[in-house]
Amino acid sequence: MTIHIQTPTLDSDAFSSPEQLVWLKLEALQPSGSFKLRGVGHACEVHASRGAKRLLSSSGGNAGMAVAYAGRMLRLPVVVVVPETTGEWPKTLIRRQGAEVIVHGKSWMEANDFLMAMREPGDAFIHPFDDPLLWEGHATMIEEAARQMPKPDAVVLAVGGGGLMSGVLQGMHAARWQDVPLVAVETVGADSLRASVEAGELVTLDAIRSIATSLGARRVSERAFAWTKEHEVVPVTVTDQEAARACLAVAKEHRLIVEPACGAAVAAVLQRSTPMLKSAGNVLVILCGGACATYEDLVRWAD
Repeated sequence: MTIHIQTPTLDSDAFSSPEQLVWLKLEALQPSGSFKLRGVGHACEVHASRGAKRLLSSSGGNAGMAVAYAGRMLRLPVVVVVPETTGEWPKTLIRRQGAEVIVHGKSWMEANDFLMAMREPGDAFIHPFDDPLLWEGHATMIEEAARQMPKPDAVVLAVGGGGLMSGVLQGMHAARWQDVPLVAVETVGADSLRASVEAGELVTLDAIRSIATSLGARRVSERAFAWTKEHEVVPVTVTDQEAARACLAVAKEHRLIVEPACGAAVAAVLQRSTPMLKSAGNVLVILCGGACATYEDLVRWAD
């Protein structure tokens, strides 16, 4: 038994064309609201089996929600430290799972430093994106997709810190999809992967200037960047407004609320923003979900 659930992979009539089938891996249906539960759940299970007595997270977003949910399933206490910028809705969702929420600092780095200082023997820290255990868990979505659909001609996903990307590529190689290109989508102002690929080395952004806060890693993980040298990865950027409008399209056509961080990948597909996305016959989009944005937020951001 796993903490995450198997999710459907559906072909989207609304987003497809006569020449192209667009498939959606519906990770928005995970109990915590996003794909994060796959990797986080796996990591929490491993740490619990090693004797962890408490789970710690420094994410005020979807990773924190996933740790809180996994802790409830494993009957382990959870502490989530979030920065002052975290909204009330995410904090409510984390507390709803029974986790303790501590607000500290003006940024994730300050919240994380505070969390690290409070660690005790028996605590397990669950990183939001940079951990091989997370990548192992995220890879399972491709294992499922390979049973649910034909081999795609392209896979499209959003990139923040690179945890989803690293796990999906690990899963693609296990499924013998190593020749399938990956379109890695970021919003303008949170495009650390694009900047790194163009520079040929890891780049740290001076700030995040995007509403897609779940993509707000100023620097992608070393593993994610290394993948760009081992696999065909095509960086793409979309605007915040385009990402938000794509979220509204998902809500209208598929009756699911997702964050702009997820909508970014959908926007790239709707725009057919690369030659590859114009010519591919089957396109798999990881609808990664996200529970931090409300429908009212999306309407405001799309204007």
